[in-house]
Amino acid sequence: MADPRHIGPLVYSIAAHRGFADALVAGLVPRYREPGFGLARLTLLVPSTRAARTLSEAFIRHAGDTGEGGLLMPRMIAVGDLDLDEKLGAALDPLGAADVPPACDPVARWLTLDRLIAEERAEEGMEPLPGRARLNLAREMARTMDRLLVEEKAPEELWADPVMDQLGNLAEHWKRAIRLFARVNARWQVELAVRGEVDASTRRNLLFDRAARRWRETPPPYPIVAAGVTSAAPALARLLKVVAELPEGAVVLPDLDLAMDDAAWSELGLAGASEEPGGPVFASGDALSHPQYHLKLLLNRMGVNRAEVQPWHRRGIGAAEPARSRAISSLFLPPQASRAWIDLNADRRRLSGVRLLASATIEEEAQAIALLVREALEQPEKRIAVITANRGLARRVAQHCERWNIAADDTAGRPLALTPAGRLFGLLAEVAANGPDPANLVAAFGHPLVRGHDGEVRRDWLKGLRAFDRRLRGPAPAPGMEPLRKAAAKAEVAEWWAKAEGLLAPLIDWPREIALADALTRLADAAEGFAQSLVWEREDGRALGTMIEELRAQAEAAGTFVETADLAGILRDAMEAVAVRPGYGGHPRVAIYGLLEARMARADLVICGGLNEGSWPQPPGADALLAPAILRALGVPGAEFRIGLAAHDLAGAMGAPEVVLSRSLRDAEGPTLPSRFLLRVEALLGDDLDKEHRERAIPALLPHLDRLRSPAPEYPRPAPDPSPALRDVTIKVTALDRLLGDPYQFYAQAILDLRQLQPLAADPFSDPALRGTLVHDLLDKWHRAKARDPGLALAPFATAYFERERVHPLFRALWQPRLIAALERFEKWIADGAAAGRTVLATEISGEMLYDGVTVMGRADRIDWLADGTLAIVDYKTGAPPAKKQVTSGYALQLGLLGLIAEAGRFANDKTGQVVTGTPTRFEYWSLGKAKKEDGFGYQETPVKEGSAKTGLLQEDYLNFHADRLSEAIRLFIKGSKPFIARENPDYKGYNEYDQLMRLEEWAIRLTDPETKP
Repeated sequence: MADPRHIGPLVYSIAAHRGFADALVAGLVPRYREPGFGLARLTLLVPSTRAARTLSEAFIRHAGDTGEGGLLMPRMIAVGDLDLDEKLGAALDPLGAADVPPACDPVARWLTLDRLIAEERAEEGMEPLPGRARLNLAREMARTMDRLLVEEKAPEELWADPVMDQLGNLAEHWKRAIRLFARVNARWQVELAVRGEVDASTRRNLLFDRAARRWRETPPPYPIVAAGVTSAAPALARLLKVVAELPEGAVVLPDLDLAMDDAAWSELGLAGASEEPGGPVFASGDALSHPQYHLKLLLNRMGVNRAEVQPWHRRGIGAAEPARSRAISSLFLPPQASRAWIDLNADRRRLSGVRLLASATIEEEAQAIALLVREALEQPEKRIAVITANRGLARRVAQHCERWNIAADDTAGRPLALTPAGRLFGLLAEVAANGPDPANLVAAFGHPLVRGHDGEVRRDWLKGLRAFDRRLRGPAPAPGMEPLRKAAAKAEVAEWWAKAEGLLAPLIDWPREIALADALTRLADAAEGFAQSLVWEREDGRALGTMIEELRAQAEAAGTFVETADLAGILRDAMEAVAVRPGYGGHPRVAIYGLLEARMARADLVICGGLNEGSWPQPPGADALLAPAILRALGVPGAEFRIGLAAHDLAGAMGAPEVVLSRSLRDAEGPTLPSRFLLRVEALLGDDLDKEHRERAIPALLPHLDRLRSPAPEYPRPAPDPSPALRDVTIKVTALDRLLGDPYQFYAQAILDLRQLQPLAADPFSDPALRGTLVHDLLDKWHRAKARDPGLALAPFATAYFERERVHPLFRALWQPRLIAALERFEKWIADGAAAGRTVLATEISGEMLYDGVTVMGRADRIDWLADGTLAIVDYKTGAPPAKKQVTSGYALQLGLLGLIAEAGRFANDKTGQVVTGTPTRFEYWSLGKAKKEDGFGYQETPVKEGSAKTGLLQEDYLNFHADRLSEAIRLFIKGSKPFIARENPDYKGYNEYDQLMRLEEWAIRLTDPETKP
């Protein structure tokens, strides 16, 4: 029962060191328990359903600790948490509230605001926003509306004098944003009135006021206690005041600092209490980021003086020493009061049991935290809580705990977009929005849920997918289904592709704009086609199904249309707002919490992870629609208010018997800054920090966690020596310079037959191989067509070729104009040559010769018949041709080897029967690059020394030089026994796709040490 001698509101505070949930239960049970009823007559108003679950666990622990066989627990009603994102408890609805209008559906409001924004912008003559941007603005506008409604600010207050006085000081973009918000808000209120509905926040305020009025007029015959509710919403503050004044009522606050002196308390600022009637209730100097600010705001709105608040003298299970709360109070003193640190007594700065842990990276931090958890579990009955706002860190900790079979579930959940069902749905939306891109296709077809109902069926499915994937590696094909069909046919999985194309059918050829409801239906049907019922079966599938049904129903009612290109982003944003929590519990003594979930929870060891700026506290995102000055004029707390909430969360967590404050020096994005809270802890501890509070055991143990072995012996420079039988391989004309320059690469390519696996959807216009293939094929087809039609112009033929082959649009936009400009110059040179008696003899023709018993083969881009009866060998280049120095060094030998084949072997076209042999006297590179000595694209070069050239090989020595290089290579490597040494000639500027295979970085550094021989 409540204390009958107490006059006035009954408000308590549970200090941080006592442990809120356990201390609350320890006091409630003896105070409110009645024979035969237990605590069933008690009603608890709690912040959220998560808080109700935490208190239920505390009641169970209390019953077990006291040896009771059973306990009837109180009724708990969730009235909303600090972020006001929990719905009102159902128990308050029936309190004679039939005349309170129903609340509008939040999804319906979001989509209606989307429409109103589009209409308002059109009336203002503003550019229409893309669908995704407009829906995000509607979401932000709904959030701002709720913020104002919670503070009971009517729409017309946006035009009141205090706000208008501030408008002149604002930038134009703020004025436009406020004007748009005010007009949309006004129109929305009209629509609500027509519907006979109110916003959910307004309905909650009305219910709070009705409950407060009813309880004030007719106090309930049963006790009511508000526990842990710290939201300072005006309507809720009025309800809490009534509860505190009930004959059998009380309000219990968490971690209100009763030890702070009056000067420091006053330094927090106005906190909702104006200094004069009608004056501002918030000032620019208010300490919004202080952990006690929101509690002062609540007390002021309740009309309760801090001196009236009584300390809760019950201790919970696993409470810490009282000195901890005194140190926490000192830790978070406001700026002026912090000067007292200079003369602070030791008992006011003692943080025994608190350790600080710094890790090099976020991955190392997760390992260290998991090891702390594993170590603590060795002690029976010890409970461990990991608290972090960084969800990536939370996931890493859970994964590291799995190595010891510790199922540590993240109670904050995962965004739906990151779950298997959400990921599949997002991939299908990407395909529908952006077409069948190879990367998204392969990811969707290979998703774990696809064909997952039958292991044998999935194995067959993945077999076809892998062959298709291998074929798609390299430059992205042109958009559309036809290039994919060709790829499947070349991969010999046409039957598999027929099934895959059937799955893709609902996602192909969508209109530019589509009804959102229709899009969701198509995507849901496609998801079932891919994964059957598996997509809906687990908790993530159920959350996805619920989101789709709610969004589809409201989108159909609102008639919402979106651009198909925006669809994937819109759905990703919607799924990011849905948290999926595990459907079953994890380890009974380990919990991973977000900041919201950790409130009221307590453990014997609390590990606060991710104590970096941007994580804890998170950046106080400013309101996108209302400037800070406007918020102050309206009497609404600014964005820094959330920093104070994060500080309060840390203060509550630091009350545990053992606390570890952890951070990483780097995260996934780069170096980090320590949290401002952590810096205050370090400053408070002073010299004692390194002496007593650094965590040293875990960092020392981490290097041995994965059985650190002694350093491996230095990897030698590779020099494979295969058997003579393996050495007997064909030499391609493009591989001789590789054999002489970097023998290991020749070994990997020609003997091991290894090829680099290209990425999916590689950049289509930056790949020289793609440009070379296109140009060679184009010129070959033009020459053949020109033989039938001598007047055929190259430029229109090239344009038609690019269109017919469905070359990627990005390639066409960036490269086609310069390619055609260079090709037109090629056409002129060919015509000039024809006038001088030079004839194109063959294009893209394969040749072969037997040299010293070794087959040498290659393909000539073009062979011309000169007027004197000799041959010209032409090699097309999309970039710069090899320099003459490269040729004389023996690292660009392709052109000369083709000449040797023409002289000592033959070129032949198997389809036409054409055979080409003869003596070559001209060797030319025709480049499509930018001309060096003149404007435009396209130029010619020759590796032969002629005219005024000072470098190059003489004409009479050219073929003999190449013959000598070929003989040397055959003698040393093909017929000989010289090892294929990696990077034998550092000057060779060839390919590097085998650098990883040769483990280049492990031994190349030693080449610079003159005393070390690799």
